[in-house]
Amino acid sequence: MTILTEEGMINIPEGKIWYRIVGSGDQIPILTLHGGPGAGHDYLESFEKLASKDRRVIFYDQLGCGKSDSPNDKNLWHIDRSVQEVNLIRQALKLDRIHLIGQSWGGWLSIEYMLSQPTGVQSLVLASTSASIPEFVEEAKKLKVLLPKETRDTLEYYESKQDYHNPKYEEAVMEFYKRHVCRMDVWPDCLMRTVNNLDGNQVYETINGPNEFTVIGNLKNWNRINRLGEINTPTLITVGKYDEITPKCSQTINNGIKNSQMHIFQKSGHTAHLEEMEEYMEIVEKFITKNE
Repeated sequence: MTILTEEGMINIPEGKIWYRIVGSGDQIPILTLHGGPGAGHDYLESFEKLASKDRRVIFYDQLGCGKSDSPNDKNLWHIDRSVQEVNLIRQALKLDRIHLIGQSWGGWLSIEYMLSQPTGVQSLVLASTSASIPEFVEEAKKLKVLLPKETRDTLEYYESKQDYHNPKYEEAVMEFYKRHVCRMDVWPDCLMRTVNNLDGNQVYETINGPNEFTVIGNLKNWNRINRLGEINTPTLITVGKYDEITPKCSQTINNGIKNSQMHIFQKSGHTAHLEEMEEYMEIVEKFITKNE
């Protein structure tokens, strides 16, 4: 069976946004929000498995990354503009009703988007994310303590000097990533493309910071735990047992959103949709079908 695909560009006030649609048909489409910020859609390609002749899956590279325009303007990189971007994508592609999947930063963006009370969101998947940056940072500190002493010492030394791009520091960071971002022996090509997207990315460094656990960007105080009760959409929360955004962060979301359920992937870090792909897609597909 041939699955239809379509690629194109969408004009928004700040530049052009690249998108890709996989699949066709009249079932409610799935809109994916990638992480980073600035990572690009590449590492989410496994969600194409949810596409069919009856359902479309939509990917797009958020402004500032991947195949979309990358304006050199730090004033653009904040969550409020990203929320507006979601609205503009939905309008341009006539996505009146959607299932929304947000992974990592895409989950933070999804929470912020849902708090704007958008219409037509049939279900929500929050993958490897949190409702609070301070909670995530606190949890990441606990994971850093468990690293080998030599690795910890290297991280602390270069962080004290704010020398985040020193090769020795980046090598130590990779030890953390192998444990808590992706635990696969060989990282898939789609994930490596995302890693390349993030290298020196202005959006990532402005909103997040220099790496996954040093959040010193403009999102560092973001916290929506007390507002989770405003989200009434059926929600699936997924997380890896070894995730850098730990199961405790997911449990906080699960406690806050009344109509939610949570699944922990026992062999995964931050990319369960790659690390345990088959089981992951099966669980998401069942959830979406149930909430069709």
